[in-house]
Amino acid sequence: MTTDRVARLRVLLEQAFEPVQLNIVDDSRSHAGHAHEGGGHFFVSLCSRHFEGRSMLERHRLVYSAVSEMMPGDIHALSITALTPAEQAA
Repeated sequence: MTTDRVARLRVLLEQAFEPVQLNIVDDSRSHAGHAHEGGGHFFVSLCSRHFEGRSMLERHRLVYSAVSEMMPGDIHALSITALTPAEQAA
């Protein structure tokens, strides 16, 4: 199930942002016994030109919008790092 969630999350993010870099870490095991144990906890780091000229808040909204079909059932918590290629190179 966890592998399916990560794969689905990856597809949605790749389709929306064509990232030059994308890392997804499933941290769900660290939250065993949580009230929201059914949904996954993920760290997402992506670099995309689609973030150029956008504030961090706008970037996060774009990411949440791209994965909205997975929330809240498959994703309970999502930590996001969203950079442009120039920011990643710095």
